[in-house]
Parts: sequence; structure tokens; C-alpha cells
Amino acid sequence: MSRSAHPAGPRHGDVLPEGHYQAPPADLNALDPKVWSRTVARNAEGVATVGGIDVRRLAAEFGTPAYVLDEEDFRSRARAWRDAFGTGADVYYAGKAFLSKAVVRWLHEEGLNLDVCSPGELAVALAAGMPPERIALHGNNKSADELEHAVKTGVGHIVVDSYEEIGRLAAIAARQGVRQRVLIRITVGVEAHTHEFIATAHEDQKFGLSLTGGAAAEAVRRVLGHDSLELRGIHSHIGSQIFDMAGFEVAARRVVGLLAGIRDEHGVQLPEIDLGGGLGIAYTSEDDPRDPAEIAAALADIVRRECAAANLDAPRLSVEPGRAIVGPTAFTLYEVGTVKPLEGLRTYVSVDGGMSDNIRTALYDAEYSVALVSRTSDAEPMLVRVVGKHCESGDIVVRDAFLPADLAPGDLIAVPATGAYCRSMASNYNHALKPPVLAVRDGAARVIVRRETEEDLLRLDIG
Repeated sequence: MSRSAHPAGPRHGDVLPEGHYQAPPADLNALDPKVWSRTVARNAEGVATVGGIDVRRLAAEFGTPAYVLDEEDFRSRARAWRDAFGTGADVYYAGKAFLSKAVVRWLHEEGLNLDVCSPGELAVALAAGMPPERIALHGNNKSADELEHAVKTGVGHIVVDSYEEIGRLAAIAARQGVRQRVLIRITVGVEAHTHEFIATAHEDQKFGLSLTGGAAAEAVRRVLGHDSLELRGIHSHIGSQIFDMAGFEVAARRVVGLLAGIRDEHGVQLPEIDLGGGLGIAYTSEDDPRDPAEIAAALADIVRRECAAANLDAPRLSVEPGRAIVGPTAFTLYEVGTVKPLEGLRTYVSVDGGMSDNIRTALYDAEYSVALVSRTSDAEPMLVRVVGKHCESGDIVVRDAFLPADLAPGDLIAVPATGAYCRSMASNYNHALKPPVLAVRDGAARVIVRRETEEDLLRLDIG
């Protein structure tokens, strides 16, 4: 795996050697609001609370590990994105970050649209009542059955990703007597400052149609050649967990250049562009994410400026925040099982979850914060590695952090900023049971995705 880039953004472009870590924080009991959801605090006993609920109560009632999602924080972040872009743009929540029926209802109520990239995500969206015209469907290899279902259910936009898909979708739409709205996903040749597995706009990857190689222009010709397809615009997504707006500026310039070329060749001004998502969040106190209002102003200015230079009417802008909305709104609550000091190295703290509920550390070398949340402590800081209970040496949740030296089995610790991708990418490795997702708000907690049971595993294993 290349270590030339890091999912926490360009600040980590020069990856530090194994074993390097920051100095311990001045106060191990502090909960940095940059990385914790907005209602997290410590009560008079020093116990962390979220939505007014003591984490010990959550552990006692629902068990651990558990994903704890701050509903008010989620809704307020969704509103912030909606308000930042206003009525002249569309905000699509990227469902791949985390999706459930409750989340879909919150999005609908807060006025956001939704993008999905699988039949399962589409099923959840429709089951929860999201109007299909407010759904966009992504994917680099949509099957004929998937496209048939999307067209039949009235999905508002389908983002086409290949020549084969254009022909396949055109035939399906024609059979159904539908003129399907589409965007063409292009690769603009921008190398996002992120991990190689989540950078998506360079040439050598599976997504989109190349702008520089001419495939994007040919895709435009093919879509315009089908009466059953309505070309609405161009889609570009340069990667994930990005803090630097420079990549978006280059991408927008190249997308607008394509729009100008389409106008010149076909006499058509496309009314929409989608610049994707990928804006970063704070996983540690060192990360510095941008505010939605700042992002909206910057993107709108970039598009207006480039369109003016090309003598084009500014198209309607769409963006797709997923992690930026849900990522900071949840933490994972664990119980400490064993504490194993390694003299001269660090202390290994084993919890009752691990890579089955958070694969990102193993997959992307992602960084996380961690805190003791069931009490406060005046003990000295100790360097720890928080690990899971799986039979895998790479089963690491937090690679290097500091926790109080009196940490003991039975303590509750929590890892913030786990709302995005942790539950979505959770697995049954070692036949682990996926944790529940708890929604908390105004002193009440409820299960929105229940914990898996052994019966769930056995029900699928038909022998």
C-alpha cells in the first residue's frame, strides 16, 4: 500500500514513521468539540453524556460496542449544508457514508436529496419514503436489472459511467416509454490529496470517463444520440476526506471547459454540474475542516468565474456531502476488556469490538481520537494502542493515543467521528455481530439499526 498520501488530508502528506506520535494532551479528560458531536459533554460526575444521556446508561441498556448517533447534531449539519447552498443548488447526502430508514426520514424532513450506489441503498431510501425524483443513482457497473428498477421507480438522476451503460440504459428507458435524466461521470485528471484507495479523479481508476482521453466527449455524443435519455449535466468527484479547495477549482475549470465544448459542438448548454463530495472532517484535534458556508461560497464563486470566462450561463450546482454530515455526529462506545503493557513500547488496550466495526484504520491507516468516558481520571497519560478482539494483528482501532494510566477492564472508552463508513463497512469477520446504531436526542435513546444476533448469522447459513 502506498503511504504517500493520507485520508486525513494534505497535512499528513509526509507520513510519520511508525511509533511517532504527538505529545499527550494537556487534559486527558477534555472532549474536544472539534471531533465530538455537538451535544457531547461531561456531567457533574465527570461522565460523558450525549443528548443529555449518560454513556453508562447507554452501555447498560443497549450493550457495547455500539454506534451512538447524535440526532440533533446530524439534523443541524444537514440544515447547515442546505442553507449554505440555498435554493439555487442541490445538496445530495451520500448514502454510502451511512444509511438507514431513520436517516432517510431526517434527510427528507430537512430538505436534502439523496444519492445511492446500490440496489440495497435504493431499497432503504424508497422504504423510508424518500421521493424517487430526489434520488440520484451512482455506480460503475450497474446491472440491467438495477437500471430497470431505477427507471421504473422514477429515480430522478442516473449518473452514467461507461459506454455500455449508456446503451443499456437508453434501451431500458425506451422500453418503458421514459425519458430518463442522466449525468455523465467524468474523470478530470485531478489527484486529490487523499489515500490512493479513495482518490477518484485521476486517470488510472475504475470510475468515470476520461476528459483528457476524449471518452467524456464521446459519451456526450452517445447520450445526445438517444431520444430516451435527457442529458442534464456533468458529474465529477475528485476523492474523499479533502481539506484543500484547490482540487475543486481545477476540477470545476475542466468541467466548465467540457460544457463549453458541448455548446460549441452540439449547440446545447447543459443546465447542471455536480462536483461531488469528499470534504473532510476532524478525526483528531489537528484536523481543520471547512465550514459548509465557506465551502458553498468557494464552489459557487469558482463555477461563476469559470462560466463567465467561457461565456456560459452558470449551471445549477449539486454537491454530495456524506461524511461531512454524518461523520462527526457519532461515536463508537466500547468496554475495555484487557490492558496489556509492553515495557518500553506502549500499552495495548483491547476492547469488545475492533476491525469488524471499524475497518478504516486497517484499510486506510486512518487516525482517530479516543477518550475514557465512564469517568474522569487524574492519572498520568500512557501511550496506548486500542485494538479489537479479532484474530488479526492488524485489528487496530486507534493506532497511537494517550489514555489515563489507571485505565482498567470494565471502563468505557469512546472513539469519536465514526458516523461515516464504520457501520457501512462493518463485517462479520470471526462471525462477529455488527453493533447497533443508537439515535439519541433530548434525553431519549432509541435503536435505529438493531444489534445483530447469532440467530441472524444462522438464518443465512442454510447448511
